[in-house]
Amino acid sequence: MILTRPGPTCRVIAETEWTRHCNSAEMSHCTLWSSPSRTRTLELKGNGGYRTVERVKRGIFTINMRDRSQNRKPLQRGRNLSIEAIQAVQALKRAKRDESSLERVFESKVRRLLKLDMIAVLKQLLNQNECLLALKVFDDVRKEYWYKPQVSLYAEMIRVLGSNGLFEQVHLLLSYLKKETGLELETEGFNALLRTLIDFDMTGPAMECFQLMKTSGCEPNKSSFRILIKGLESKGELDISATVKLDAQKYFGESLEFLEEEEDMTVGYNYN
Repeated sequence: MILTRPGPTCRVIAETEWTRHCNSAEMSHCTLWSSPSRTRTLELKGNGGYRTVERVKRGIFTINMRDRSQNRKPLQRGRNLSIEAIQAVQALKRAKRDESSLERVFESKVRRLLKLDMIAVLKQLLNQNECLLALKVFDDVRKEYWYKPQVSLYAEMIRVLGSNGLFEQVHLLLSYLKKETGLELETEGFNALLRTLIDFDMTGPAMECFQLMKTSGCEPNKSSFRILIKGLESKGELDISATVKLDAQKYFGESLEFLEEEEDMTVGYNYN
């Protein structure tokens, strides 16, 4: 039902009729649309400006109501980012230049987040290259009761920090990693870390992480050796590469034909 009229207020009584009140001095007629196919014009006649009432015989009209639930914004934007997480990210970025303001944001927003939301905030900050904020959030994540150290998360953080030239922070994260207990046995996570360190010419830390991989009970696979051997050779570290080849032969025999296979670059982390 569409009801149109410029000028005075129109009141609709929905039981048996519509009643229109208007000031005859202000207008001589008004138009009522009862349906898309039918229009009725009401001529308003008055006597010197007193109020006139015109009535229209009741008709049958169809009123289509829109479902207001369709107007609601989704609780999540993107893949894993809730409204609370979005607000936390925005607040952190606004407050990052003032330490006291930043601490208030952590108290009021970040530390109140659920586990998946906090991880989503961390990931979003990494995606936006907000490295120092991401490190501060990670410090809080490590204090949570639900925290389980994942090498794949470390690998992603180190990749972003290194890409932004923050190698001091990279070494800080590596020191955290070495102290972690209960590391999940993620072969692909370690492989991603090895690949990242080799790409940043950090062959020493790469070998340290390779040893950590083995002492943690996570067996290296063909990809692990392929990343290390080919990476070390590309950096001119032939002696270290030869040592790793000997280690690979203990796992896979004399033939190292797998070194020529293509490398799968896909890796991710997941908190459940």
